[in-house]
Amino acid sequence: MTTVNGNGTHITTENKETTALNAVLRQHAEEQYAEELAELEKIDTRQRPPNWKLSPWAARTYLMGDTLPNGFVVSPKYIGNPRLIEIAVATLATDRALLLYGLPGTAKSWVSEHLAAAITGNSTLLVQGTAGTDEQAIRYGWNYARLLVEGPSEAALVVSPMMQAMQQGKIARLEELTRIPSEVQDTLITILSEKTLPIPELNTEVQASKGFNVIATANNRDKGVNELSSALMRRFNTVVLPLPDSMDEEVEIVDRRVASLGRALELPAEKPALEEIRRVVTVFRELRSGVTLDGKTKVKTPSGTLSTAEAISVINSGLAMAGYYGDGTLRSNDLAAGLTGAIIKDPVQDRVVWLEYLQTVVKERDGWKDLYRACHEVL
Repeated sequence: MTTVNGNGTHITTENKETTALNAVLRQHAEEQYAEELAELEKIDTRQRPPNWKLSPWAARTYLMGDTLPNGFVVSPKYIGNPRLIEIAVATLATDRALLLYGLPGTAKSWVSEHLAAAITGNSTLLVQGTAGTDEQAIRYGWNYARLLVEGPSEAALVVSPMMQAMQQGKIARLEELTRIPSEVQDTLITILSEKTLPIPELNTEVQASKGFNVIATANNRDKGVNELSSALMRRFNTVVLPLPDSMDEEVEIVDRRVASLGRALELPAEKPALEEIRRVVTVFRELRSGVTLDGKTKVKTPSGTLSTAEAISVINSGLAMAGYYGDGTLRSNDLAAGLTGAIIKDPVQDRVVWLEYLQTVVKERDGWKDLYRACHEVL
């Protein structure tokens, strides 16, 4: 559709929509990777479960990446064991809900979003779990102004993302399930086992359409964890997402995500050299494991998780420093503050751990003297 503004300039609706989309800080997965999803849908001739946009094979290809028969390259969204993604996709094709479990920063939310985008084309039916999440966020709420005037009615009902997913046969995402109080968690039991959501005020219920399912995420390092009841755990198939197995795998993950975020944030810095990414990842892996990569020196472990997601954050913070206060090239002095902040969560205990690591490992490592000096300056 083309319109003409007051100056006689022709503006197409498509261009306006594209401009608006490009101005968004973070696009939904189905928007950012729309071309890949469309290409997969075109060649996907395999059997699809009811209401699925792609077959399980195509959903797995979208997550893991591949070159299609027509030469189109699908980028990998998850770098790791493909069997885990296959189990996750197969689970969602059954009547069992999926629980992605593991340490913070192991791409649980990322995988959840891309699974929903690949399977239903909509990753936005999201309930964010917090200590303050109540039953209304999962079941439904009320427009109290209309409720007072009209009493309980469908018009006064406020539909939750979970109810919307049930009505449309979509996938609902439930983030940080173990952050939600136990009595609210149990609201899910009827939804997951009976595939129905009673609305006693209206003497009716919402029954799930074919294609409906739930992807929940939970981490095992959250100090505010509310344990899941055995009744609720039985309704989920649990897939544990591990930390990256190898150095090269973790470096590749960080490199890809930093490049993607750098484009979205329009940071005025050069793409970081792989060597700088490798140094940050090396520090994180050694402090996580309590031993240097060569196995010769034991080191103390800080209280934080030092996840891959935090490594990505450190590199992006360094790029912002290099772009706005340096010459655009990422160097050790740009990384030092972010690296120190990621490691020192406890100002007493973690500071001792970091200082000891700097003295015994970083200072003695060939080519790392610049990082040692830069980190000491910000301590």
